[in-house]
Amino acid sequence: MKRRVIVWLDEELAWIEANRTRPRAELHQAFCFRFGRKDVSPGALSSLCKRKGWLTGRTGRFPPGSVPAIKGKRMPFNANSAAAQFRKGQRPHTAKDVGYESIDKEGYVRICVAEPNPYTGAPTFMAFKHRRLWEQKHGPVPEGHVLKCLDGNKRNTDPANWEAVPRALLPRLNGRLGRGYDAAAPEIKPVILATAKLEYAARVRRNAGA
Repeated sequence: MKRRVIVWLDEELAWIEANRTRPRAELHQAFCFRFGRKDVSPGALSSLCKRKGWLTGRTGRFPPGSVPAIKGKRMPFNANSAAAQFRKGQRPHTAKDVGYESIDKEGYVRICVAEPNPYTGAPTFMAFKHRRLWEQKHGPVPEGHVLKCLDGNKRNTDPANWEAVPRALLPRLNGRLGRGYDAAAPEIKPVILATAKLEYAARVRRNAGA
């Protein structure tokens, strides 16, 4: 179905160009009232202005240095919003005491520690408990390494249950090309880990000699 062609009079075009900076809805209403046009839709008028390059000059953004209209004004009192506002010194319901523990969606144990949060600046943050305990015993995790849970139980945060392994070793343990380490029987896990380490070491040596 062909689109109906709208015929514009020179007088109409001149008026639209002269009033192009007005908001489109307001422009359309004023145009229809002035010229008695009932066959011109808001979209048709807007398309005409775009084709002619008759822009409003508005970008939808506040120019630099603009002063907000509500600057310096107090919000009118509203009992509903006031009931939901924090009081001075009020403790958020999400606040956690140091030592608080939780289990994240991946199954890892997190513990609240008394150290500044590196992301928010808060005085505490939730750290991985297994990493925390492992680093207290062995020092920082080497660069390029991650801590691997040996028995498959991520809630077992004993440092003896975690080992720092190269990140590139992980695909050899699990994943599409891995050996299903996490789902393997306890007596098989050490064999899988040792085999993966041997293969990884051989590849590193080959690459070093290439």
